[in-house]
Amino acid sequence: MHIFEGQARVPLKGWQQAAVAVGSALGALMNPARADLIAALGETTGKLAFQNLLDRMKRSHEGRIILQERPRVISSAVGHAWDLPENTFGAAYAKFMGSRNFSPDDRPPVRFMDTEELAYVATRAREIHDFWHVLFNLPTNMIGESALKVVEFQQLYLPMCLLSTIGGSVRMKAKQRENFFKYYFPWAIRAGMSCTDIMSIYYEKHFDEDLELVRNRWGILLLLT
Repeated sequence: MHIFEGQARVPLKGWQQAAVAVGSALGALMNPARADLIAALGETTGKLAFQNLLDRMKRSHEGRIILQERPRVISSAVGHAWDLPENTFGAAYAKFMGSRNFSPDDRPPVRFMDTEELAYVATRAREIHDFWHVLFNLPTNMIGESALKVVEFQQLYLPMCLLSTIGGSVRMKAKQRENFFKYYFPWAIRAGMSCTDIMSIYYEKHFDEDLELVRNRWGILLLLT
């Protein structure tokens, strides 16, 4: 068990929060690779949304277990996924991470949430993002990330997701933008509405289950290509 022990939080006054949000938004637009700026933008603009997510998780049986145990998606906790059979959700996650040379330990820490409970919810949303890539079978290029942000906005109502989608579509080439709004965007709207509450799933406990079975159980709608 890997319990969330809390992270160093930075208390912000109203004007400071606005300043961090604006600065992070401008910095992220200039350099979308700055994960720390995107993270700060998500935290400073999404506090009401994170409170709503916390309340929603408390109304879910599995969500309450997650909040009680506070699992972390870090290498020492999910490393067993690399040893699971090929058809499983865990193996698909391991393949996704390994093929991109990603590490679950690379996520920036949460800094700007008001309480430890909200900080954990924000951390959880950040750490399970790669699970969603696997479940919805989306790549990590600009179109894939933008489509997943639409799904996330449907589910989480985080302003950052909407801002990221807008920013991503602006940076796309004309043909990419046309394909995104013709195929990916309408699919992502349907996918976000049709699936179960993706914040209240204890994904790690389902690693050893068949990928297609968990997709069906959670109402995951795949993009038909």
